[in-house]
Amino acid sequence: MKRYILSAALAAVIAPGAAMAQEDCGEITIAEMNWASAGVVVAVSNFLLEQGYGCDVTVVPSDTTPAVTSLSENNEPDIVPELWPNSAGDAYKKIKADGKIVELTSVLEPGGVEGWWIPTYLAEAHPELKTIEGVMANPDLVGGMFNNCPDGWGCRIVNDNLIRAMDLEGSGIEVFNHGSGETLATSMAAAVQSEKPWFGYYWGPTTPLGKFDMTKVSLGEENEAAQKANANADSPDAAVTEFATAPILTVVTKDFQASHPEISEMMSNVQFKTDQMSGLLAWMDENNASSEEAAVYFLSNNADIWKEWINDDAREKLSALLK
Repeated sequence: MKRYILSAALAAVIAPGAAMAQEDCGEITIAEMNWASAGVVVAVSNFLLEQGYGCDVTVVPSDTTPAVTSLSENNEPDIVPELWPNSAGDAYKKIKADGKIVELTSVLEPGGVEGWWIPTYLAEAHPELKTIEGVMANPDLVGGMFNNCPDGWGCRIVNDNLIRAMDLEGSGIEVFNHGSGETLATSMAAAVQSEKPWFGYYWGPTTPLGKFDMTKVSLGEENEAAQKANANADSPDAAVTEFATAPILTVVTKDFQASHPEISEMMSNVQFKTDQMSGLLAWMDENNASSEEAAVYFLSNNADIWKEWINDDAREKLSALLK
């Protein structure tokens, strides 16, 4: 009951505009990308900025391409947390090369993870399945099936090249191409909840990797040339390689860092472990919660983490709310 009372109290103050802005911060803008983990990062950051630093924060709904375009053409928003530069391509490289932005931190550590997974109970019962060689030598232990991405997804192209390069089907493993992300997630949930075999692709941070204890199957060493080749459909140079970890950054405009060094320093400290974020997403799903409610949950239960992100003055201001 105490937790719910605290959550209700925090929810009241976490709303945008709840704090009086101070002159030393003023009005700032922060982009909120249109996926769940970005909403949590923004909600937590918004609370700390408004309640701890007295900022007047405007949250700007966005996505990768619009955010990068706006940074290039308008020098705004001031802060863009959870930006995936790999998804922005050359446009991001240009604004970085032009000196328009400053990369503050990897907001998710180690970043966006991709891979082929099996349930941990399966890995514990059969340790040999922790490598792709062990899986291919024991197809029956993983149910004789690989759960693949839907058509049209980038991971489908990569997976198809990997499957071809290692001759996965030749080992007796059938490839099942899911028709949607929902059926891919459901197949994992159904198998794990019944403690049955499951083998397939997934990525994080995501709700399923927060809900279910999964073990990543090692595909071997990373090979950058193979990773690039595997991103092209039916690549003649397809080869076996581990997936790369995608950088996920918080960036600010160069002008904002110059005018708000203290705020920039605070945002450079805001960092979540990728598996921790997956856990927060799972909590949201289980509780039908909003991003703001997930932020409340995180702030209420992880003071030892976020108190290290802020300065002494902000810590003192928040001490009355979060003890």
